[in-house]
Amino acid sequence: MKMKVIYFLAMIFALFLFSVKTFAQAITYQGFECLNAANANDPTPTDTPAESRFEVIEVLDGGMVRLILSGGLPRFVNDGQSICIDKDTAIGFVGIPEAAGSVGLPLRLESIDATGFFNGQDLLISVNSIYTDLSASRGTFSSFRTSRIQPVSNTLIFNYLANANSFALNKIIHNKGFTQTSGSTGSLTPFMETIIPSFGESGVFIVPRILTPPSSIVYRLEN
Repeated sequence: MKMKVIYFLAMIFALFLFSVKTFAQAITYQGFECLNAANANDPTPTDTPAESRFEVIEVLDGGMVRLILSGGLPRFVNDGQSICIDKDTAIGFVGIPEAAGSVGLPLRLESIDATGFFNGQDLLISVNSIYTDLSASRGTFSSFRTSRIQPVSNTLIFNYLANANSFALNKIIHNKGFTQTSGSTGSLTPFMETIIPSFGESGVFIVPRILTPPSSIVYRLEN
């Protein structure tokens, strides 16, 4: 009975932390930037410090919250020991040709929207981004190729640590797709489109990856 009371009080306290009264509440993790940010299989860190930060911008009904992610996300691979913070693919690009200052090219974002669900014990956060290598080109005989575009999704699963006032990252479900168009204006078939919903480094279909941190990754609550 005593344990049930303690758990109930911890859940109420946790829910309070994400209430409207703590509108500016955030959770943060300190680490180092990825050496090769575009390669999801390379978690090698640099010596450059980085911070992954989720800030609450709106509390909705039913435990739902709107968040802003800045700094990137922890990157690791199963059976590996390295951890870095990916600030490129996890946040990605935006491209609106009509927007002032874009000059027709996608721009790197500094932050991106995320959505979370918190039940007092478990926190789930979903982040979706678009990454590009800006490789669009026009060749001889009116041939062309668009940039390689990768839609990236990350679902983070946390456990609330009431005694430490923080959230421990348990799993990340990671997936990325791939799209690219190429062709020639002089060809009978003007262009070809490649669309792969779940894309591996070898260019074949893969299932979304379920990743477990090799060591403790703890996001601490901040005001």
